[in-house]
Amino acid sequence: MNFCNRFLAILVWILISPLALSDDWVPAPGFVSLFNGKDFSGWHYKGDADLGVKVSAIDDRYTAADGVLTVHPQDAAKGPRLRQLYTLKEFSDDFILRLEFRASVGADSGIFLRVPQLQCRDYLVAGPYKELKSYRPQNWNTIEVTVKGGVAHCTCNGEVLEEALALPKTGPIGLEADSGTMEYRHIEIRLLP
Repeated sequence: MNFCNRFLAILVWILISPLALSDDWVPAPGFVSLFNGKDFSGWHYKGDADLGVKVSAIDDRYTAADGVLTVHPQDAAKGPRLRQLYTLKEFSDDFILRLEFRASVGADSGIFLRVPQLQCRDYLVAGPYKELKSYRPQNWNTIEVTVKGGVAHCTCNGEVLEEALALPKTGPIGLEADSGTMEYRHIEIRLLP
């Protein structure tokens, strides 16, 4: 990506960031929210206690405000380069997980599904799904994961990312901090019968 295109992408990112505010969102029927949009209640770093009503993780890699959970790059925070934030709750039932994400240029993050990671990135730049037709760079995109019988079917804006990702019997949902800025919102789950 040349300098002008990169500059324009960053400028668009700055201009549309205020539009991310979403205090009127409610989960879809049958779904429950995993992120309340204002703090880290129900989330923790592995081995640590619930972050509770904090709006910033202990090393500032994650913040919560205005309906958005933001993953910050290491150079803007302290702590290790790779960081994982997990739900306190573990999920052993089949489920549908839905969330929206917006990646800065070249951002690299991930969604942990009971342990295995689904790459969540600025796909067209950072891969691995560089052929996606409906991915919207530096805009909100929707990930949907359907888990049945220990296998996850994962899509981004309706396009298949992983057809059959094998999962263990139980585990939490998690988000990874790696590189670049990543934003998540509208994180919801529905348990299946």
